[in-house]
Amino acid sequence: MGLFSDPYIFGKLLHHCSVTISDFLDYATRLFLHYPNPNVFLYNTLIRGFSESPRPQNSITTFIEMRRESSLFSSVAPDSFTFAFLLKAAANYGTLMPVFDEMLEPNVVAWNAAVTACFRGGDLESSERLFESMPFKDSTSWNLMLAGYAKAGEMEMVRKVFSEMEVKDDVLWSSMITALTQNGCFDEVFSVFMDLQRLGLRPNEVSLTGVPSACAQAGAFEFGRVVHGFVEKSGFSWIIQVNNTLIDMYSKCGNVSMARLVLETMPAMKNIVSWTSMIAGLAMHGHGEEAIQLLHEMEESGITFVPVLYACSHAGLIEQGHECFSKMKKVYKIEPSIEHYGCMVDLYGRAGDVRKAYKFVCQMPVPPNDIIWRTLLGACSIHGNVELAEQVKERLSELCLTDSGDYVLLSNVYAVAGKWNNVETVRRSMTNQRIKKTPGWSMIEVDKIMYSFVAGEKQNNITKEAYDKLREIMLKLKVEGGYVPEVVGSVLHDVEDEEKEDSVTKHSEKLAVAFGMARLCKGRVIRIVKNLRICRDCHTVMKLISKVYQSEIVVRDRSRFHSFKDGSCSCRDYW
Repeated sequence: MGLFSDPYIFGKLLHHCSVTISDFLDYATRLFLHYPNPNVFLYNTLIRGFSESPRPQNSITTFIEMRRESSLFSSVAPDSFTFAFLLKAAANYGTLMPVFDEMLEPNVVAWNAAVTACFRGGDLESSERLFESMPFKDSTSWNLMLAGYAKAGEMEMVRKVFSEMEVKDDVLWSSMITALTQNGCFDEVFSVFMDLQRLGLRPNEVSLTGVPSACAQAGAFEFGRVVHGFVEKSGFSWIIQVNNTLIDMYSKCGNVSMARLVLETMPAMKNIVSWTSMIAGLAMHGHGEEAIQLLHEMEESGITFVPVLYACSHAGLIEQGHECFSKMKKVYKIEPSIEHYGCMVDLYGRAGDVRKAYKFVCQMPVPPNDIIWRTLLGACSIHGNVELAEQVKERLSELCLTDSGDYVLLSNVYAVAGKWNNVETVRRSMTNQRIKKTPGWSMIEVDKIMYSFVAGEKQNNITKEAYDKLREIMLKLKVEGGYVPEVVGSVLHDVEDEEKEDSVTKHSEKLAVAFGMARLCKGRVIRIVKNLRICRDCHTVMKLISKVYQSEIVVRDRSRFHSFKDGSCSCRDYW
């Protein structure tokens, strides 16, 4: 029809071939080469197509050709869209240098973009080299270095960059707090926050969500109360996000009543995150009935079912959980996601009906992922179903995944069933594949300082104090509480360094509790955070300590809270 030379029609055709239709880039390139005198729009279209393709480097070669043409024709000069597509291509390719070298006088935005691209490509050395070469740096430049090193886990470099800053504004302080929180350096988070206050600088919303988040992860209840007080005095309590973080903090620090108080006294309108955080907190503490009651209160604000199903699972509310799951589609017209299906598998499996859980997985309309199968494997481990555990492990193997926890759970099933040859086979397989188990650790806050314990670690003054107190405690529990170690049900859980000890009486949560009893005043609640599931023996010991010593102990393991008081636990031995 003679329309090939029409720039509008040809531009549309090139756009479809370059961007809209997959696998048509080669055809788009041939079209482009046959078009006389392409303008900047056509060049940008091809550059964009390559930037989103498996060959992003072709964007750079196209750009270089464009620069050559621009020396002859002004209509081909690069514009802001050109560089936007190039930056995306460079980030996907993992390097920005061939673009960057073409720029005659790059401004600070271009320098920052180059640093970002190097970090995205995992090239930390080039990022540092570019940063050092920058003729001038702005706050964004320093922020990029902090964030880039933090994401790579290079905390020494994070500290170095932060110390070299001559002027630190509130954004940089917040970035430092975020970096430390993301990498688990909780003591330093608290220290930086105190420094921020001593300097008279006013924390912003980011830092006032970052610090409570660190408190939540570390279980630092006392420091969390300090931060909450600062929020109230500084007039930040009207910010919804800050309140939501406080709800999450108190829930994860073992004080669900304070979390509920924050929710009820929020001066601003509650949002879906507020309700969800509270329901999740109730779920972690095993308050299933209260979580369902709160669900009805929040229906007008929007609804989320994952924490409710989670609460039902941990409280053993099978019928209520099934009813909530059914209401999703029938009443609220919500299509369940993989997370909702996972909660139902956990609901049935935790209750001991592993066959029903397996049948549920097989009938799911979406393909089960590794988390679904791992949840079922955990249930088989708890309830000792060897045959089904082997089937589930086979399904996980088909997904080509090598998670140490899978092997440990299967080993536990064999051990409880007394199949020690199978246990040895599983552990030998782990050794041959160089699969290491997750180390078990526990943390406790004493006088706003966090202490971490790993059984079997090299002793120092702190661990010696904990071991000495623990020996005294265990002796008293045997004499006055009738304690007998539950070796079979406890030693086989997914721990690493703790297995190096010959006795279950030296697990990390026991050391943390002993240290807390040695240091804290009588009557104070002892709060422990553990990265793994608490074992049966430790659970028994905590109940006995709470009875014999008249102490209150709160342990947060990787899935829920256990509140021990007067010889019983809030989980009612259902976890």
